[in-house]
Amino acid sequence: MAYRRTPAVQARLDTQREAVLQAAALLLAERGYGGCTMAAVADRAGIATGSLYQHFANKAELSVQLFRRVVTREMAAVNAAVALREGPRQRVAAVVETFAARALRAPRLAYALLVEPADTVVDSERLVFRRAFRDVIATEIAAAVASGELPEQDPVLTAAALVGAVGEALAGPLAAAPAPEPTAAPARTAAPTKSAGTTDVVPALVSFTLRALGGRDDSDA
Repeated sequence: MAYRRTPAVQARLDTQREAVLQAAALLLAERGYGGCTMAAVADRAGIATGSLYQHFANKAELSVQLFRRVVTREMAAVNAAVALREGPRQRVAAVVETFAARALRAPRLAYALLVEPADTVVDSERLVFRRAFRDVIATEIAAAVASGELPEQDPVLTAAALVGAVGEALAGPLAAAPAPEPTAAPARTAAPTKSAGTTDVVPALVSFTLRALGGRDDSDA
C-alpha cells in the first residue's frame, strides 16, 4: 500500500519548501547562481542539506524553480506599470523603464537573471523570460501601428530587437556594480535600493526605445 502524506505533513513540507525558495532568492541576489549551492541554500534556510533533496532533486531543478519565481515577480511589476499608462507608446516605455530601473536597483540579481553563466536549463528559462517581455512590448506596438500612432512594422521583430538591446545595454552596468553585503535570513527579500547608475541609464534607454519605435520622442521638442 502506497504511503500517503497526511495534511499536516504536507503542510510542513510546503512551508519548508517556501523557506528554501526564499533563502535561495536571497542568496541569488547576494552571490548569483555560483553561490546558490545546495549546501549554501540549506544553511540559509536553516535545514539539513539532505532535507533540501526532499524538495529538489539537484541544483538545476532548484535553479529553474528559483528563476521562475523571481521572473514571475518581475513580470508582475512590469504589467502593473504598464496598466498605469495611457497609450501604447507610453506602455512600451513603461516596460523598459520598469525593467531597467528594477535591474539597476538589484544589479547582482539582475545579472544572474540575464547573463551570468549557469546551467543549460537556466538558459532555456532565460529564453522564456525574454519572450515574455517581448510579447508584452509586441502587443503594445501592434496596437500603436493599428491606430496609426506608429509606422507600419513587424511588432514581434521590433519588440525582440528592443529586448535584446536593453539587455545588452544593461549588461555592463550590472557586471560592474558592487556586490551587496551578505545579510541574515529574513522572512522575505528586502526592497531593492536605488543604484547611482539608474539616474542616467534609465532615461537614456526610454529615449532610445521611443526613437527605435519610429515615433516622436518628446525629448526632441
